[in-house]
Parts: sequence; structure tokens; C-alpha cells
Amino acid sequence: MEKTVSKEKSWREWHLAEELQYVLERSKNVIIPKKRDELIELSLGTKENVTYDVAYDVPNMGSVVEAHVTRCKNGIAVNYPDPYMRRRDPNCMVVNNIEKTDKTTFEERFGKGFDSLRKETLDWLGSNDLILVPFMAGGTKYGYPALMIAPKNAAFFAVSIYDLQGMIPYDKLEKDFEPKAIIYVAPPFRHSHFDGKQVVVHNQQNHIHEVFSYNLYPGPSAKKGVYGVLLALGLKEDFVTVHASTVNITTPYDNDISILHEGASGSGKSEMLEYAHREEDGRLLLGRNVVTGEEKYLALPQGCKLQPVTDDMALCHPSFRKDNGKLCVVDAERSWFVRIDHIKGYGTDPNLEFVTTNPKEPLIFFNLEAHPNATCLIWEHEEDSPGKKCPNPRIIIPREQIKNIQDGPIEIDYRSFGLRTPPCTKEKPSYGIFGMLHILPPALAWLWRLVAPRGYGNPSITSTGKDLFKLQSEGVGSFWPFATGKRVDFANILLEQFMNTTRTRNILIPNQHIGAWEVGFMAEWVIREYLARRGQASFKKLNLKPARHPLGGYIPENIHIEGTPISKKFFDVTKQPQIEEEGYDKGAKMLEDFFKEELKLYLKSDLHPLGKAIILCCMDNGTVDDYEKLIPGAY
Repeated sequence: MEKTVSKEKSWREWHLAEELQYVLERSKNVIIPKKRDELIELSLGTKENVTYDVAYDVPNMGSVVEAHVTRCKNGIAVNYPDPYMRRRDPNCMVVNNIEKTDKTTFEERFGKGFDSLRKETLDWLGSNDLILVPFMAGGTKYGYPALMIAPKNAAFFAVSIYDLQGMIPYDKLEKDFEPKAIIYVAPPFRHSHFDGKQVVVHNQQNHIHEVFSYNLYPGPSAKKGVYGVLLALGLKEDFVTVHASTVNITTPYDNDISILHEGASGSGKSEMLEYAHREEDGRLLLGRNVVTGEEKYLALPQGCKLQPVTDDMALCHPSFRKDNGKLCVVDAERSWFVRIDHIKGYGTDPNLEFVTTNPKEPLIFFNLEAHPNATCLIWEHEEDSPGKKCPNPRIIIPREQIKNIQDGPIEIDYRSFGLRTPPCTKEKPSYGIFGMLHILPPALAWLWRLVAPRGYGNPSITSTGKDLFKLQSEGVGSFWPFATGKRVDFANILLEQFMNTTRTRNILIPNQHIGAWEVGFMAEWVIREYLARRGQASFKKLNLKPARHPLGGYIPENIHIEGTPISKKFFDVTKQPQIEEEGYDKGAKMLEDFFKEELKLYLKSDLHPLGKAIILCCMDNGTVDDYEKLIPGAY
């Protein structure tokens, strides 16, 4: 392994604030890694170690272990002793010194200013050996120069940002490197200042967007923290990075379409990039009725070929707008932070199993059972408590290790929105009233982005008990939890986007349940196959009808896949005897009340006039036809 670079190296010639230069001068050792392998070794403390505890001294607590790192044959596995740290806390983010914001400020939450803690954090960092990772937030071509600073013993966190965003190659670093964003990592402050809670502070300091990460789970900072940086910088240039996966699909007949699938965590973004999970006999299990136990299957001899494009962050940069009425996106990440809670045994996803057991380079695993020098297996999830598996096991997979990966920019044919839905019956009504496929007018599709329901049983964030069923909003485009600005500003940009991309069709696909039927992610896999086979054909050739509630747009009477009809009860849940119109209407009222309450947040004076008209249409119980007139689109 090549020698570590000491503080005689080029950071002295970078454009850094004096206070940051002082921090680096104070540090006994500043490491700018030349290669990824160097960070892998540092993650285990020494080259000889097979296990390593990442620990910090905390006043009145002694040494606190934040993470266990294990060397495996196929990478390193990271596990957190505290189950709370194994998923993102949705309330972790606060802002400071952001001029225009609707977010909770540091002072509002903690009753004091951030300046003294910021100084204390920088002083603490200066007392440690440090790792610097220069990277391009959003990618080398369209992104922004950025820097991560972490204590040396948190090297696994440095590998995470190296993989997720891609470190600027050592030999490509310019002497005048000037970061637009900086991530500071200070794990022990979680205990000394925040009662053990995850806290991430976004701070504007002398034209630099700073992210202070007071925890070692990458989700809120290395992942969503960078997302927040992209949203903040993009807002200044009038574009967004949408919260979406993207896939190009080729049918067995060589037809191609592309789908962009948006939604909150758990809404099926990563699953849109997966091949449909099959039963032992090759059939697809459409669903299982939670009341009767009845099962429905679909025989699909050959599936479509998938070419993944984005997994979670799709950059809609103005430089590749083609003004042809279609949305165009490119990936904003170098690697993907993939949740694998649905991989419960060998054979569930052979492609993913092959990639993770035989990687081209060592991978990083989170919340998975790990044994030194053994292969880390993606279906062996760490337990939160005896007999209870962690719902948020993750892996970071570099794009180049993903089969059939496709680079962008790519034009989008179908823009989909995913929603986790609970079971719905007449006795226990819920918002699980959606069928397999809903076609939305652009104005209505925009409303769904503004509200962006988090949905049922989100596995990626902390939620328990009644919260599993509770409707909660993730707001504008479902990226609002990571944004630092004002809702209305993002709503206006998204509205302009929908107005300018009316040739991209808009749909909604639920997952987990369709009425009384448990379906997992099968609905989106089946609809993906169906849309690819019908290509660019107009939806108006289908026998469409308005959904019983306008928020559902239009639904097809029925569809056929490879000549096999799918039961109407999977498209119109009122056809299910466990629901009928009675259960549907109660669930629809819950959804309607939720929408109207959330949309009040956007009725501001600086909202686009058309946006106001669309929201008032919802408040006045407008019809699907009313939405269609506000922004005519392709069907």
C-alpha cells in the first residue's frame, strides 16, 4: 500500500477559510488518500486487524463504541451497537444561517446559537488525526467541488462518501481547489450535546454550504446531506435533483422505454431497478389476500431487460434540457446506497447476490451479520433485538459493478410516483385504496409531489406502533426532508418542470398492499413489464375511467400481459368484497383530508399563480377533468 500523504501535501494551496487551515495545521496528521484501498485498511485501524471498534471518549460516559467494523472476504461490514443508529432519524436535520428557509433552525430547536458549537466542533477536529476526501457533489461533469473532513478512525465513513460521490483522483487535484460545500464529521457530539440523537446541521458560512454530521450513519449526511447540498446549490440555478430511480427497459421484442420512479424512502425506487422476484416454479405471485389467504399468480415466461440509470438522486440539470416536452435526467451519484430488507434468503435476487458475493472491489455493508474473513451475505440481516431483524440493511454498490448500467442524460417516457400503502378493509379502512396503475394529469402529478406521503411501514427511518400506519408528508418531490430552503421555491421549480415536460406521462403505482391484497413490490414490477410492452401507445386506447376519488386520476378497466388478463379487482379495489365502496370512501376521505391539510403550507403569495389554481382545485373537490384542463398533457 502506498504511503499516506501528510500535511505537507496540497491542502495548503487550496482555497480554504483561515479557520479551517488552522484546524488542519493543528492536526498531527492529515491524510489525503491516494487510493480507495488505503481507506479500506484505515477503516480497520491496521492492515492486520480483522475487527475494529470505532470509539470516542465522551465526558461522563468514558469510551463509547459507535460502530463495529469487520473485515469480510467481499468487503467491510459496519454495525452499530445502538439500534437507533441503524436508520435515518427523519427529524435529524436543522439549519443555521440559511437566509430563506422553512426548516427548523438550530436556535429554535436547542434554544441557543450554533456559533459556539461550531467552534467547539472545529477545535475537536483539530485535536484528531484527520482524513480529507475531496469530491464532486453531483458527479464530475455537472457537480460541485466539495470536501469531507473526518477523524481518522471514522475511515469507513470516508469510504462511504468516496463511493457514493467519488473522490477527485489524487493526481487530478488542482492547487486552487475551492470547495463549495464541506462535510464535517464529529461523532461523539451526539452524546455530549444531543442526548444520543442524530443531528445534522446545515450551515451557510462565507458562501460555503457546511454540513456538520454528529453521527456515523451515512444516511443523514454522506447520503442525504450531500443531497441537501445539491438542492441548495441547484436552487440558485433554478433546477432540482429529483428523488428518483431511473431505468431503461428493453422488451423481448426490442422496444425501449424509460421510467423515472419518485417517492419517499421505501416507495420502490431501488426495486424499480430489480428484476421481478419469481416463485420456485417461475410464476409471479401477484398477491395474497390478507383476509381469505387466497393467492393470485401470473405466468410471465420472459421478462424485459433492465438498464439502470439512477437509484435515488436524478439530476435535472439545465445544460441538458432539450425543450422537446420530455424530462431529461442524469445520475447524481457514483455509487448506490441500496436497501436489501426484502432479500430474506438465498435465491431471492440472483443478480444482486452475485454482485455482492463476487465484487470487483471490496464493498461496504451496513446492518448485516458479519464474521471475520467470511463472506458477508445480504440475506443475513443484523438483529435489532432477539428475533427481530433490522429493517434497514444496506450496501453501497459502485455503478460500474451494476450489470447493464447506463449513463445519462436520458429522456423519460413515464414519470411514476410510488406510495407504500397499508391493507384496507371495510372494518379497518385506510388509504390503501389504490389499484396497480393510476394515470395522472400533470397538474395532479405535481400535487402528489407537493404532498409526497411517506406511507406505510417505512423501513428506512425510525418509526414504531401507530406511526407505521400514519400518513405523514415528506413534502415537495419527497426530497423536502433533505432540503434547506423554502417549500414554495421548490414547488415553483417543480411546477415549471411539469409545465415544460408534458410529453412525459405521469403515473402512480402503490406497493405493499392493493386494498386487501398484500403485493409487496409486485405491482410496480408487473406494471413496468406492461408499460414496456405497450411502448409509446396512448393510454386513451385503453378503456380508462376516472378513479372513484379524483386524487387517483384515471384507472384502466383491465389490462393484459402476454395475453393473460389481470383481474379488475387489482385496478379498482371497490371490486374487492373486503372493501367495496364503503371501505374505499372512508379511506379516500382520510387521504383527501391529509392532502388538503398539507397543501395549505404552499398557499403563499410567492407561489406561481397556476400552482395556486391547482391547489384550489383540490380544495374545491375538483374532478380529474378539471386537473387536465389546468395543464394539458400526453396520455
